[in-house]
Amino acid sequence: MTHDLLTTLRPLLAAEASAEGHASGAEPGDLEQAVWLRLLERLDADAPPADPPDWLRRAVRSEARRSRRTARHETPYASHGGDPADDRRPGPEQQALTAARHRALHAAVRRLPGRCPGLMAALLSPRDLTYREIAGELGISQGSLGPERSRCLACLRRLLAAEVAGRERRG
Repeated sequence: MTHDLLTTLRPLLAAEASAEGHASGAEPGDLEQAVWLRLLERLDADAPPADPPDWLRRAVRSEARRSRRTARHETPYASHGGDPADDRRPGPEQQALTAARHRALHAAVRRLPGRCPGLMAALLSPRDLTYREIAGELGISQGSLGPERSRCLACLRRLLAAEVAGRERRG
């Protein structure tokens, strides 16, 4: 009985889903699948439709309406800041690595001798200070800022090179 009903309804469902799908902008295959599921759920509950062709037409229209409502509430990825698989933005791993490098750099800057920690912290500041502002903050002349910066950078390079070389395996 059930197999005969499904075999009889198959062409009608395909035609109805195709017509409603194209009219509503829904995918006909999705409509078909949803209606088959509804019909099988009814048959499992021992509540077969009294008039299967009429029930099938109403079920297809109902699924098409549901599909239209769902499509209205969906928003494309572009409205949420782009494609989530966009490779141009750094992923969580890259962000974590960048943050770790920044922490290591700032820790190394704090270990520099003399006025270097203050000077390098001012140069790395997110406020993007000018040489005049940095010289004013540190109480040194603007003309000595360049040579002092060069000495501090050389010291920082040596410090970081020693740390990197110390972590590598030898031999």
